[in-house]
Amino acid sequence: MESMDTNPQEKRLFPRTRLKTSLRYQMRGTSEYRNGVCDDISLVGIGFVNNEFLTPDTLVSLEVSVMSRILRPIGKISWSNQLPHSNRFRVGVKFLEFDATEKNYLADFISLHVNKF
Repeated sequence: MESMDTNPQEKRLFPRTRLKTSLRYQMRGTSEYRNGVCDDISLVGIGFVNNEFLTPDTLVSLEVSVMSRILRPIGKISWSNQLPHSNRFRVGVKFLEFDATEKNYLADFISLHVNKF
C-alpha cells in the first residue's frame, strides 16, 4: 500500500489541519479566560499563538470555534516557545478530555480538510 504522507519528516499519527480562528483558554485554578489564535488542530491536540509563556503540564480549558460550533476540550500544555523577533508564543496542547459528540464533529471537519489536495 502506498503512503499518502506528503511530508516524510511528519511523524504524527493523527492528521493535523490548519485552522485559523480565535480561541479562548482558561488555566486550571483561575477564573479568567485569555485569548489566542489557533494555527492547527488534530483529534489529539491543538497549536495556537498567544501573548504569554504557558508552563508545560499546565491544565487548560479551551473554547475553539470550528465552523458553526464551539468545542470545549480540556488539555495539557505540551510546550510553549517564543516566536522569533516577537513577544508572542506558539503553544502546543494535548487534549485530555473531549466530549464524544464534539470530538466526532472535529473528526468530520478534519477529514473534509485533510483529504483536499
